[in-house]
Amino acid sequence: MEGNHATTQSGCGDPDRPAHPGGFPNRDAGKGDPQPAGRDVDFPVSVVLPAGGTGERTGLQTPKQFCSFLGRPLISYTIQAFERVSWIQSIVVVVARENTDLMADIVRRFRHRKVRAVPGGSTRHRSIRNGILALGEEGGERPAAGRPKVVLIHDAVRPFVDEDFLYEIATAAKEHGAAGAIRPLVSTVIATTPEGYLDHSLERGKYRASEMPQGFTYDVIHRAYQRCSQSDFDFGTECLHLALQYCGTNAKLIQGPPTLWKVTYKRDLAAAESIIKDAVSRSACFVTGGSARAAALAGALQEPARALGTTNHPHMAPCATTTCLSVPNSNKTGCLFPAWVKLSRRGGHAVLSGGLVSRVCEKIRAAWREAGRQSACFLLRFQELDVVPDLTGENASYLLKEWNFIQFSVDHSRPAEVEALLAALEAADRAPLHPLVVIWVQWSDSDELLGGRAAAAAAAAVITDLSSAAKLRNILLYGIQLHQSKDSERWERSVSKVAEIASVLIRERSPALVGQLLQA
Repeated sequence: MEGNHATTQSGCGDPDRPAHPGGFPNRDAGKGDPQPAGRDVDFPVSVVLPAGGTGERTGLQTPKQFCSFLGRPLISYTIQAFERVSWIQSIVVVVARENTDLMADIVRRFRHRKVRAVPGGSTRHRSIRNGILALGEEGGERPAAGRPKVVLIHDAVRPFVDEDFLYEIATAAKEHGAAGAIRPLVSTVIATTPEGYLDHSLERGKYRASEMPQGFTYDVIHRAYQRCSQSDFDFGTECLHLALQYCGTNAKLIQGPPTLWKVTYKRDLAAAESIIKDAVSRSACFVTGGSARAAALAGALQEPARALGTTNHPHMAPCATTTCLSVPNSNKTGCLFPAWVKLSRRGGHAVLSGGLVSRVCEKIRAAWREAGRQSACFLLRFQELDVVPDLTGENASYLLKEWNFIQFSVDHSRPAEVEALLAALEAADRAPLHPLVVIWVQWSDSDELLGGRAAAAAAAAVITDLSSAAKLRNILLYGIQLHQSKDSERWERSVSKVAEIASVLIRERSPALVGQLLQA
């Protein structure tokens, strides 16, 4: 029937969301990963990121691609996901004309090195065409020399895309002329009449959801946009369809991972922020300054830091209980991404969904028993807690790979140790994707309390001054004051409190607490 409209019939909640969209790459801007053995990308690849949307569905005045969390706009995270791929040569970001200056400022502030911003058009296809044409112009007097062999097209508001999948799309596009990501449909698709009644439903098993990224040889996508109609420009949204209709190129479809979800609504911004916070809060470097007392304290903090806690993840599948288990990561070179695990009640026994090492299983089963033996979901978070005397020599590598540092000082009246740490981080020149966290733990003997308010005020003033300068370099400096106690129980409580405070500071990265000296 003419005028039919396709809609989806959804269940409760967001069943099309993955239980956990995956971790965000823990890399700095402009620093590419080593290319894995056997991955041969011997042809030029460029990227077009359409970012001209107004973000009406978020209900915010600021377009969602420019909304910030952790001090960085969403589009910067997406750009970084491509910049970290060594075989991607250039990235064209297509923005509304009124946002070109804003985009240029983002490129400058966050040191994006492969990016060029160009003005977009009035519709999605017009904007993508402008990006394709810009790639063809990069060769200067000899345009063909500067053209990429393959063009990847991706949404600026899909920040969670990994190199492995980009490689699959790029190589398939080179071989077939076009390739695109797909995902299974999880809701029934129905067609309605113009009057709003049900016309018919489609057999869900025969259809797939078209996702991003998509890849094309430059010649195919350029020719498709040269030949398409004004109606395509005004109402179309699917690039793969243009390649088929105007170039006869039938795209290779590749099922993508669940991490390809798109930030569409306001709640998705909160979910994206939560995922990124998870990615940068799984490890910390304890710097003792060579003090035996500080090393002993660091060791005492490790167990409380791995304590059992609870969490409510915005993309968690509905369960009676959601629990976060933090356990040490025995494989220092392994992936630190968390793993979701589900326990179900079947005949009174805990049935685990997901592979876990035996030393963790009992801890999960114990937590399940505490939850009343009901179905429950668990997030297994691997934590690396490395204790080092300083950040020189071989330990200097932490300055480039770690996001969180805890500096212990036995004498808080001398801030030289934390000043040296801040200077070393500045000298590393990381241009960090996320704010770095430095927690200055000041260990005071009980006798030092006799110094009264003057000593406390002096210590607070020092950390306030240091934090103001550090914040300009995207480093968040916090302070925790720990008082030695001869009462063993009181001392254990204080150590646990330090671990709790440090965990919250690392997790939340709150600007409001920067420069504060918190009491444990």
